[in-house]
Parts: sequence; structure tokens; C-alpha cells
Amino acid sequence: MNKSENKSANLAGLFTLSLRLVVGWTYFSAFWRRVVLVDKLDPEGVGYIGEKFNHFLPNALGIKPIIEHLVTHPEQLWMAMVVFTIVEAIVGLFIMLGLFTRLMSVGVFGLAAGILLGSGWIGTTCLDEWQIGVLGIAAGFTLFFSGSGAYSLDQLLLNKKLRITQNRWFVWLGSGELPIRNLKPAVLVGSLGILFLTLFTNQVFHGGVYGKLHNKSVKPKIEISDASIENNILQFEIYRTEGVDVYGSFLIGIQLLDSEGNILLEKKGDDLAKFPVDQISNHYVTHVKPGKHSLIVPLGAKADLAIDLRAIDLQRANEFTLKLIDISGLEWESKVEI
Repeated sequence: MNKSENKSANLAGLFTLSLRLVVGWTYFSAFWRRVVLVDKLDPEGVGYIGEKFNHFLPNALGIKPIIEHLVTHPEQLWMAMVVFTIVEAIVGLFIMLGLFTRLMSVGVFGLAAGILLGSGWIGTTCLDEWQIGVLGIAAGFTLFFSGSGAYSLDQLLLNKKLRITQNRWFVWLGSGELPIRNLKPAVLVGSLGILFLTLFTNQVFHGGVYGKLHNKSVKPKIEISDASIENNILQFEIYRTEGVDVYGSFLIGIQLLDSEGNILLEKKGDDLAKFPVDQISNHYVTHVKPGKHSLIVPLGAKADLAIDLRAIDLQRANEFTLKLIDISGLEWESKVEI
């Protein structure tokens, strides 16, 4: 490497210092919040990160099967969250220190891609998770090509001419001039690929490129399935697929209607606040559960509910409709199989 190339490499790394520090803290702070400030790795604690992960499930892109597997296997989910947190800590700290910068930039790229595909659809006002994801991917890509110049441990190792820096692989894992004669095609193709991913996910998650804008984080949505009556027991599955991730859907009404719209069964907020927990079978780590004044359905929660109908005369009708009523006034209906 001649002096001119070495100077260019150092300047490129120097110019991305602020990016390195900010992106590094973004990921290291996740570890700091979950472990040092508050214990968010406790499955029984408030704010368990596994429940946040469960919120991603309904509209994740491409990695939904992985998320669903983990949220249905709590022990594996906990281990994944611990490993994920440790990786974020290492990647974030090393990026800030400028140690093995290029290897850590690949970690930034991968972590950001996971955020984008898993939770890019979440965000009530500014498409929060989508922006974090796409900007993280672009930052990881940029840091890989720039490496880190002054104010980095990579540069300190290079200045001391330690044996580790003499290995061919160091330039690919740390910093320095990449042994590629013409970087322009790689940068152009990579940049256009990231732009395409940005536009594609923006359209899929939010309709942000063409057509009608939509935001699945604004209003709660509950899907009802497998509603049936058997042996005088009303059984049905509910799945919260949209709405604010930090705010549950609060069901204040469950009604069973006949074909003429007459209410045969009605459970109001106070009744649902006392809904028997043994009649709720949750599928994932995020639970449907009775609250103080309603039945709480967090984002991503799926559960089977059962209601005893023995006190109701079902012989007068042969067609039934199940209706759920949210505190916001939203209602969801489903036909009931007999």
C-alpha cells in the first residue's frame, strides 16, 4: 500500500467517526438498557424482551417462521434473547472502539436486517423500526468499506505494526485499504441493492412508494378463527395482528348473536376482567389475560378461549355470530360453526 492509498483509507475511516460512535451506541445501549438499567431478560419480569419479540410476529417479513418457533418455545426464546443481547453489546462496543471494524460492520448489517424484516412494520408516527432498520443496513455497509481511521483501536494496532496486522485477513476484519483495485462497481451495486430493499420494505410495510398509505400500528385488529359451539361450550381463537405494540387491545364486550341479531350471551368489561384464566389457552409468550376492567389482548398474542353456554337456550336459533368489542369502539365478528 502506498502513502496515498494509506492516507485515503485513514481519511475514509476518520470521516465516519460520528457514524461509528452513534451506531455503536445504538446497539450497545440495547444491552445497557436490558441488563444494567433494568432486567429485561427475566421471563417473569415486566418488560421481558421476549414479549417485545413476540410483538413482531404478525407482520414480519421472511423470518416469521423463526419468530413463531421461538415464541412457542420459551426456553429457546430466552436463550436467543440472551445471545442476541450479548451480540448487540459486542458489536456496539467494538464499533465505537473501532476494533475489528469491518467484522463488526457485518454484525451491524445483520442486526439491522433482522430489525427491518421483523419489526419494520411497527411505528405509530415516524415508521420508527423501519427507519432504524434501513439506516442500520446502510451504516453497516458504509462502515465495511470505510473501516476506521484515527481514533480507533484498529489504527492503534496498525501503528504498532503488531503481527496480527500483518496477516492478510486483518484488512478484511479490521481496517485499512481493501485489496480491491476498483471499488466503484461493488459500492454502486451494494448501494442500489440497499436502496431497492429500502423502497421494497417501505412499500410492503407502509405503502410508502405508491398507492394508499397504511400503518398497521395505529388501530388494534383482532382476528377470530375456529369459532364453534360443541357440548354447550363456545370455543374460538383470537389473534391480535395490528395496533400499538406498547398498548393492548382492551376487550370490553363479547357477544353471541342469533341470526336476527338478538343477543343470546353478553359479557361486558367487568365480566371479562374476571374471565377464568383456566378457560384461556395462550399459544405464545405474550398472553391474553384479564385486566382491571377488561380482557387484555397484547400485540402478537394468540389464544383459545372457552365460554360455558349451558345457561342459554340455543335451540331457538340455528345460526350464530360471535362479536368482540374493543374499548375504542372497534368491533370484530365471525360466524360460529355448530
